[in-house]
Amino acid sequence: MPAPKALRPFVHREYRVLIAALAISIFGSGMWAVAMVYQVIHLGGGPLELSLVAAAGSVGLVAFVLAGGIAADRVPQRRLIIAVEGANLAVIATISGLAMAGWLQLWHVAAGAFVLGVGAAFFFPAYSAILPRILPAEDLLAANGMEGTMRPVLQQAAGPAVAGILVAALSPSHAVTGVAACHLLAFFVLNFLGQHALATPPEGAGHEDGRRKSTFVQDLREGVSYTIRTPWLLWTLIWACISVLFLIGPIEVLLPFLVRDQLGGDSSMFGFLLAVMGVGAALGSLVTASLRLPRRYLTVMMVSWGVGSLPIAAVGLMDNFWLIAAALFIWGATGSVGMVIWGTLLQRRVPSHLLGRISSLDFFVSLALMPVSMALAGPAAEVLPIWLIFLVAGVVCPIMAVIASAAARMPRDELAHPLDAAPEAAVS
Repeated sequence: MPAPKALRPFVHREYRVLIAALAISIFGSGMWAVAMVYQVIHLGGGPLELSLVAAAGSVGLVAFVLAGGIAADRVPQRRLIIAVEGANLAVIATISGLAMAGWLQLWHVAAGAFVLGVGAAFFFPAYSAILPRILPAEDLLAANGMEGTMRPVLQQAAGPAVAGILVAALSPSHAVTGVAACHLLAFFVLNFLGQHALATPPEGAGHEDGRRKSTFVQDLREGVSYTIRTPWLLWTLIWACISVLFLIGPIEVLLPFLVRDQLGGDSSMFGFLLAVMGVGAALGSLVTASLRLPRRYLTVMMVSWGVGSLPIAAVGLMDNFWLIAAALFIWGATGSVGMVIWGTLLQRRVPSHLLGRISSLDFFVSLALMPVSMALAGPAAEVLPIWLIFLVAGVVCPIMAVIASAAARMPRDELAHPLDAAPEAAVS
């Protein structure tokens, strides 16, 4: 009896090793999110110090994500992934040792957060680029769906929960030690990745015309040039920029105040709403992983994102907890459906020697406007009612989805480049 489609990637040994290590590492990242907060507080830090430490991680990620994409196209991805996990282990183990010895200072935690951010900037482009090398094309959708299912469960729920228990029962330093143990185990597992077919970079990586090595700027220019001349890719990234700008700030910054003012709720109600959104994302990813890639894959992706954003328009007008929870569940589920398809399209339609760079560009444009959105949400709420901000956010994104689909001629493009049959070779 054949395995369910969502589990088919597990037939391949290299994938089992990679996803096991990724799961452990993601769980550790979830633990770190809580352990870091209480470690800063334990050292006498307040909101300002906590913001600086969190910002250090974001700066490391944004500053190096483009370099991470170029490295993923130039350096053997197996080596890069193992090196990043080794660096994560060294950083967290050092912080743990300093904390246990009573020598830890706030700048140590900030420096550690920065290095972890840099590590993430190199890890995820390499992970995205290595998947097509260890899995057949027809299993990539399931693999991306599995990651999308796993991330909210481990990083947003299980990891923080375990870290919270360790902090309450023992101390923040013990929770940090738990994070170090996760990275140690992930590093150990990654060393079982086979070296055959993974020891060399993709053909053409780091070379120009096959004669000389290209520079960082030339590699970056090649990735940007490919993006600009590939309409479905360019317009999806434009849509992503606009959606991040309009949606992230209201969800992250204004939703807690909406919960307080419209529902009379507290932090636990806000946390439950985020959990509902995470459950929606996990289920959406799991369902997508269990199905075939749609024939109209670009249309399904844009409809999922566009229509899925509409419930956000009504959030600011609701005073019923369960209606808001349902809206956030739908947004989480449809968003993850689009993301699983999007990750699969990058891996199947972008030439292999460009995949790391294109993945990092995707990552960069999303991350770059995220802090801008959160910074603008507060001032916007000072001059506009919150319900209007949510309404605009929920309406702009579907409109932009229609514009992007039309501008890139996505319905025509997806029919010209079918992906439900044999794998394509460097299709643009």
